[in-house]
Amino acid sequence: MVKELRLAGISTVEAANAWLPGFVEDYNKRFGRAPANAKNLHRPLTEADDLDEILAWREERTLTRNLTLRYDRMMLLLDPTPFARELAGKKVEVVNYPDGRFAVRHEGIALPFRVFDKIQTVAPGAIVENKRLGAALAFARERQASYPPNRRRGDPRRQRPPNNLEAPGMPTKGRPSRKVPATAGAEGDHPSGISTLHTR
Repeated sequence: MVKELRLAGISTVEAANAWLPGFVEDYNKRFGRAPANAKNLHRPLTEADDLDEILAWREERTLTRNLTLRYDRMMLLLDPTPFARELAGKKVEVVNYPDGRFAVRHEGIALPFRVFDKIQTVAPGAIVENKRLGAALAFARERQASYPPNRRRGDPRRQRPPNNLEAPGMPTKGRPSRKVPATAGAEGDHPSGISTLHTR
């Protein structure tokens, strides 16, 4: 329909609403097919029909021994009721309604739960400043600053040596390289660069 609107030069909602009936009539003429049974089987809704339940998306999940289950990158924690404890290791149904609500049920019985969102982040303004903890951190920072360089956290000598995947061929910490320098490969040359005299 977007392409048809573009071909017709229509760019406003009012013009599209005026153009739509003719488009539907032409579309039905070209692609419409007579039904095999002309009887109208539509029926009106009754008081027992609940569209929210009919149109809800339902998925099964296995309840863990800790009464938790995962759904849509969230962890649902069921309240530890006697009925919920009996369902550990069994299948429960997660019902996702069109308006965003969802429920956890077992054989039609709703199970109370709470949501633990693993990807939710805490806003910096929601962090309450703890003056006692701040003083302790400041004291620890002062103590670390008084350490000699080789005992500080960022000192290169305290870092983990690279493994073979990170730096292939590099020696581990504290172990000399097995490669012989090119300048020390000649016969009669000392590793320190001092020539030695060989006598019989």
